[in-house]
Amino acid sequence: MKLSQHLLLASIILLNGCSSIGKGMVEAFLEKEEAEDTRLCQIRGEPFQGISPQVKDSDSTAKVLMVHGVGNHIPGYSTQLMEKLANEMKLNYISKVTKNISLTDPLDNTKKLGNLRINRLSNEDKSHELIFYELTWSEITAAQKAILSYDNSGEHSFRRTAVNDMLKKFSNDKGPDPMIYLGKSRKDILISFAQSFCWMTSSQWDDLPATSNQACIPTEQAINNLNSDNYTFISHSLGSRITIDGLQRIAALFGNTKGLIRGQMERSEALLQAFQKKKIPIYMLSNQLPMLQLGRELPTITGQRDAYCDTTGENYNLRILSETSIIAFSDPNDILSYAIPYGFIDRYLDSRLCIKVSNININVAKIINAFGVDMANPLKAHIGYQTDDRVIAMLVNGAGNKNTSAIVNDRCQTLLMTD
Repeated sequence: MKLSQHLLLASIILLNGCSSIGKGMVEAFLEKEEAEDTRLCQIRGEPFQGISPQVKDSDSTAKVLMVHGVGNHIPGYSTQLMEKLANEMKLNYISKVTKNISLTDPLDNTKKLGNLRINRLSNEDKSHELIFYELTWSEITAAQKAILSYDNSGEHSFRRTAVNDMLKKFSNDKGPDPMIYLGKSRKDILISFAQSFCWMTSSQWDDLPATSNQACIPTEQAINNLNSDNYTFISHSLGSRITIDGLQRIAALFGNTKGLIRGQMERSEALLQAFQKKKIPIYMLSNQLPMLQLGRELPTITGQRDAYCDTTGENYNLRILSETSIIAFSDPNDILSYAIPYGFIDRYLDSRLCIKVSNININVAKIINAFGVDMANPLKAHIGYQTDDRVIAMLVNGAGNKNTSAIVNDRCQTLLMTD
């Protein structure tokens, strides 16, 4: 068992105050661990294809960007997820060099906006290839969160029980980020996302520097890459809001030609037109869009999907993307994640993104039953997506299509949307 599981059991035993009851609960837990896995997995919404078809497309390069959520992260945090995706797609070769770019603001290169870590994965003959980008933006919020560091020190932490001290440190690390994102740091985080996307589009693997602390400026090559390459985003918790906001900001920048000279204007318009043709899936792990909508102003354009996304719509040429597929994963026992309810997209998100939704309701944390009481580790329910084989299978081969993995067909209930 992992430390968090030990702590959960220990707290239960202490609360009951009886060693015999505690022993019975431990035995029940261990027996449940060995039992058949009957955890919930329900898919409801639009079918989706997964990353594998993009990797197998010989006419383009598949590129995936991982955007983390709340809490302090260091470069390399998504290695386990990357390796599980590679194993599922039989991409058993990785580049000798891992490239790291220190992100900064093109208008102020003194700013430190996090790190972009890049790996190239392929099969033996390189006929199938994936470039995996990992954005670490938590450097931006670290200084502000330092105001709470005193609370983690021995001066205060020794006064708490071991379990409560663990929970308090978890809260101090992760709780402030959504509040900070609503403040002045939001712009810097979105610039960090935009710079990551700029490096994705402006350079292929051989053109990327091994290390760099320079800003990315969109080039003519970015237009060609946008037209040919395939892009996917994987986000966790707050990273989902960052990704949605970041895409809208990028489109706004492409579309803002005020003050540009003719050559720059033509490039900006070409970038926007290439962007408008893209179909980009976003796999949101521990989705938090409904919660993170609280207190926010509505976008300028909502409830007008047909006008912007239907090819016969009067504003079709003003869309942001051709299609944005949101695949929202949430564990009912994750107290910080939410499914996307009917009507949410039309009311709260920009119609120009042309969003369609699939909800994945899935237990990534195992449920145990001890003396008639069901329980699940809420921390595991929040962070366990990247180690769940069903989640990995859906990321790779999607759901509701002919290539859907056997583990998904066998262990998940699927309800596909129809007209």
